[in-house]
Amino acid sequence: MAAVRDPEATRARIFDAAVAEFARHGIAGARIDRIAAEAKANKQLIYAYFGNKAELFTQVLGKSMLDLAVAVPIDPDDIEGWVDRVIDYHSAHPEVLRLLFWEGLEYGGNAELPDESERREHYRKKIDALRDGQDRGVITDAIPARDLLFLLIALANWAAVVPQMRRIVAGAEDTDRDRLRASIREAARRLVAR
Repeated sequence: MAAVRDPEATRARIFDAAVAEFARHGIAGARIDRIAAEAKANKQLIYAYFGNKAELFTQVLGKSMLDLAVAVPIDPDDIEGWVDRVIDYHSAHPEVLRLLFWEGLEYGGNAELPDESERREHYRKKIDALRDGQDRGVITDAIPARDLLFLLIALANWAAVVPQMRRIVAGAEDTDRDRLRASIREAARRLVAR
C-alpha cells in the first residue's frame, strides 16, 4: 500500500526544521539539504513551498514574530506583567531572539528587510498601544512611545540574547535569575512611571 501524502504535514515539518536550522546557523550558514534531511522531505519541495533560502528565512522569522505578538500583546496597564510574559516566552522559545539576532548580523542596520513594511505595521500597533497608555496617563509621556517600546523590549530581552553575560554579571543560580527578573521588572516600572 502506497503512503498517503500530506502536503500540510510536510510543509509543517519543513518549517519546523527551518526554524531550528536558521536559529542554529543563521541565514548564510543554514543549509537547505540539512533542512530537507531533518524534515524528511525533498529539497525541491522546500523551494516549491517557500521559495529560496532568504524567502524561507523571512517566512520563518515573520511567523515567529506573529506567534510572539499573539502570545504576548503589550499591555500599558501592566508593564511589569508584560515584561514577565516576554521573559517567559523567550525562555520557552529561545529561537525567536536567535532568529532576530541572525537577521541583524546578516542584514545589518541599514539594509531594508524583505518584509520591513509589514514589520513596521506590526510594531506601529504596539507603539499605538503605548501611546494610548500615555494619553490615558497610565504611563509617562516623557519618553516618546516608539523609544519607550524599544527600551522595554531591550530590557525584557537582553538577558536571553546574551545568557553568558547574564551568568557572568548577574550570576548563574536560580536565585540570581529571580533577582535579575525582579530588577528588570522594577526598571521597566520606573521607566514608564509618571
